[in-house]
Amino acid sequence: MILAWSAPPALAGGLIVVPPGNRNLEQPKVPGASIRRTKAGRTTFDDKYDKIIELLSDSPSLMSKIKQTARQYDIDPVHIIGAIVGEHTYNVDAYDRLQSYYVKAAAYAGDSFRFGYRDQTIGAFVARPEFAGCRSEDDSYKLWSCREAVWEKVFRGNTVDGVSYPDNRFSAVFFQPFFAGQTFGLGQINPLTALMQSDLVARRSGYPKLDASDARGVYAAIMDPDKSLAYVAATIRRSIDDYAQIAGMDISGNPGITATLYNIGNSAQRAATLAARNRSGGLTWPEENYYGWLVNDKLAQLKSLL
Repeated sequence: MILAWSAPPALAGGLIVVPPGNRNLEQPKVPGASIRRTKAGRTTFDDKYDKIIELLSDSPSLMSKIKQTARQYDIDPVHIIGAIVGEHTYNVDAYDRLQSYYVKAAAYAGDSFRFGYRDQTIGAFVARPEFAGCRSEDDSYKLWSCREAVWEKVFRGNTVDGVSYPDNRFSAVFFQPFFAGQTFGLGQINPLTALMQSDLVARRSGYPKLDASDARGVYAAIMDPDKSLAYVAATIRRSIDDYAQIAGMDISGNPGITATLYNIGNSAQRAATLAARNRSGGLTWPEENYYGWLVNDKLAQLKSLL
């Protein structure tokens, strides 16, 4: 059931302010894959939620880093907390100690691997003429978004120059050398997302820019608990900016919406779709999914962690 909002929208700097809270009275359906992973681990979503809340509560140094990172990206720290809680409730189990992330990062740092598909490295692939139109982009977000769009239009599910490409996401085909569906670190960042946010993270956090030809360096960044927070914050900052610039909406006061976009990705495309819908008449609000719904539903508790 979707709640109706009859009050006229508030305006902030010419933007329509998205109201706080959930648009849906009941939580949207949780995907079957998430349910199966949770059952396989002999646990429940409630147990996983309680576990990550407990870990965050017992980690004052991490909470301090979350606040510091949020200031660097001009966002409320509850957005970062929401992303972490959502990932560890629905996608992965929290480790017994957050320090375990450092151990796992060190283990992967010793491996030799690359980003690519079959015998094509990602560098050779994006050097193809089909990607020529992307080369003028001077920001990592625009560059990799352009390349992802070319993948969707030209290569996905098609045979090009005798090579058959899977009908799957760009990140799944070229940026998962270990196993499908993998994400890493506190915020469960995937390598393509990290590459997209590389320039923003370099500007705001001062970390070195990432290079797709250095897969180990990418994983080292997203698996280090300290550095990974910057990529979480950058992704959230970008979704807020996309909705402001493209859809004319301020979503910065609704952590459930930013958590939803963190979960499903493609904030620019989704903002454009929403803007087109609203141009045709009426007003459609961005809507939370199951993941964002939990964040809004538990918002008081998440804020209490701060």
